[in-house]
Amino acid sequence: MEYVNAFLCGGLLCAVGQIILDKTALTPARILTGYVVAGVLLQAVGVYQYVVDWGGAGATVPLTGFGYALAKGVAEAVAERGWLGVLTGGLTAASGGIAAAVVFSLLAAVLVRPKEKR
Repeated sequence: MEYVNAFLCGGLLCAVGQIILDKTALTPARILTGYVVAGVLLQAVGVYQYVVDWGGAGATVPLTGFGYALAKGVAEAVAERGWLGVLTGGLTAASGGIAAAVVFSLLAAVLVRPKEKR
């Protein structure tokens, strides 16, 4: 059932993004940024943890999950280190995802040669 919930949650987030893209004049970059901010805001008010508990990877893998990780990391770091945690907590919590994005982007740049458009 976890796989079904992850599929439904991730699919719903993607469907909402596609509807926003089709029905508004927002660019994909603004929608993606909005998803990260929505994840932060939903975690800040305590709602996104319920979504994560239900949707699992379907909630943590999309960009809302990145915002959730940032907000959760900041909250934990502030509890441990005080106000210094505001500056360090988000990057510490999301460092694995950020490092993976950098490494895989580097691999793609090295291994794939783009062709000229005609």
